[in-house]
Amino acid sequence: MRPDKSISTTGPHRFHMDGWISCAPFERLLHIEIVETANGRAVLRMPFRIEFAQGAGLMHGGALVGLADTAAVMAIKSILPPQTHFATVAMTVEYRRPVRQGEVTARAKVAAVKGRELEGWVQVYDDQERPVLDFKATFKIARDARIRDISFSDTAAESGQ
Repeated sequence: MRPDKSISTTGPHRFHMDGWISCAPFERLLHIEIVETANGRAVLRMPFRIEFAQGAGLMHGGALVGLADTAAVMAIKSILPPQTHFATVAMTVEYRRPVRQGEVTARAKVAAVKGRELEGWVQVYDDQERPVLDFKATFKIARDARIRDISFSDTAAESGQ
């Protein structure tokens, strides 16, 4: 199947986000909801939609990892200055239980900060509070640590955008 070029381009992309701690386009595609973020912690939710099913009818592991990575990012954003550019540089994932229905919840925390590196830990639970995924990742703040080409509603006034 060939992509419809009238719908999107391959980048570079410029877009606007509602705030520093808000969902980016990929996270909105996954229907991720930010429940809370503060002090190096975050809780996010995501429904199991048919679009997230793999061939056996279970929630796709990539969708679960997308939620976990996003939860870790939101926990990190809660302790960094707005528009700090950082990225995932390594991750480990352990799948513990399949998800067949309902909603999943990710609980994240910043486990360590060492210079420009941050470590995030996340557990994802099904709607019966059973653990379905353990996620650990290392994030690194870029040397050129300011995000460019993306605007944020809550930082536009302070950054002069």
